[in-house]
Amino acid sequence: MSHPIPATALQLRSLVKDGGELELSLISVEVPVPRADQVLIRIEATPINPSDIGLLFAAADMGSLQFSTSEAKPVVTARIPERAMKAMAARIGQSLPVGNEGAGVVVAAGDSGAAQALLGKTVAVMGGAMYAQYRCVKADQCLLLPAGATPAQGASCFINPLTALGMVETMRAEGHTALVHTVAASNLGHMLNRICLKDGIGLVNIVRKPEQEAALRAAGAHHVCNMGAATFLTDLTQALVQTGATLAFDATGGGKLAGQILGCMEAALNRNAKEYSRYGSTTHKQVYLYGSLDTSPTEFNRNFGMAWGIGGWLVFPYLQRLGAPAMQALRDRVAAELTSTFASAYAKEISLSEVLQPAAIAAYGQRATGCKYLINPSRG
Repeated sequence: MSHPIPATALQLRSLVKDGGELELSLISVEVPVPRADQVLIRIEATPINPSDIGLLFAAADMGSLQFSTSEAKPVVTARIPERAMKAMAARIGQSLPVGNEGAGVVVAAGDSGAAQALLGKTVAVMGGAMYAQYRCVKADQCLLLPAGATPAQGASCFINPLTALGMVETMRAEGHTALVHTVAASNLGHMLNRICLKDGIGLVNIVRKPEQEAALRAAGAHHVCNMGAATFLTDLTQALVQTGATLAFDATGGGKLAGQILGCMEAALNRNAKEYSRYGSTTHKQVYLYGSLDTSPTEFNRNFGMAWGIGGWLVFPYLQRLGAPAMQALRDRVAAELTSTFASAYAKEISLSEVLQPAAIAAYGQRATGCKYLINPSRG
């Protein structure tokens, strides 16, 4: 059954005002008519990723949130601390759309053959501005989902899958043979675990809670280290001895974890050292920070020799360096394994207006493992 296309539809916007105030609102925007090489997608599923939360709430003080009483078009405001406004300078006065990725049904298409071929099909896209009821993009930006796949199944088929695959490809390109991953009980962590199991790659999973450890072990993970255990550093070192991992991806960013990983890598390498060196092992050990779940300073004690590095890693710059053929190969793998290797799970599905409700913000705003929300802009 076809749905009539409205003249206007809702889109979620984030605005930083000159006076140091954040405003989140739903606005009515004109639904565009697709050009020859474009398609119009009715968005039915779009996830709330940590990167989306960063754009949505900017540098606002989350304790200062104020909510309007309108259920149809809610407005949320918050204070941005003065010390943080300097970093927001480029955003001031701009009403920015939010949402990196999503999926839905193509309801209108331009005249080109590529666009017409997608009419009526369920597709996924990473095009920005996805927290909206309709999104117009070029046809070649779309990933055609396998027959029978739902928008909810395809909503997260870009950022997490391509991040996980990018980690594995970075490992190979830099000459490492195994990986360490923190916050490993997340959707991304489970994807990476399934990739490594399928591809025969050693993976050390770091989690915070016993139930997360149990879930990963039930999913086939061979090496899971619980940060809450008294034996964490011993367990981590042993797992590194067994896997030989010298590359880690850390989503926490702050605190002591990155340094602890490097220290345990050095200890693992020294288990088999043939001779002593006051400069430590000559094998390069690398930790990439790819998130900032812990916003405190990154701390470390240099107990890991001289062959080491801590740096930043983001999926979008990585993908830009890949080139079209390699990028297409990754997209093809995601599509082929969408409901297995790259399956995602969500704590709750909400509407666009519910994104700005106090209870929902309190839940997804924590960015906690197991609390990922899915927006259905067509709902309600």
